[in-house]
Amino acid sequence: MRDSLKTIINSLVDDVSGVSINEMDGEKSVVFEVKVAESDMGRVIGKEGRIAKAIRTIMKALAAKEGKKVSIEFID
Repeated sequence: MRDSLKTIINSLVDDVSGVSINEMDGEKSVVFEVKVAESDMGRVIGKEGRIAKAIRTIMKALAAKEGKKVSIEFID
């Protein structure tokens, strides 16, 4: 799942070196903390949070295949 999230985020940002994804894995849940360069935060969040919501939806579908719940937090 981490690789899929990294691919999605990297395709959205200009500064790929500024992308950092921290994964906290629990027994039945996974929390991803995504940090990008400040100039790319708007691209990742999107207008009214639509892109962030779409990313969360995709990741929830991937997590459901593994029988887990996923949460994604975008950190400034």
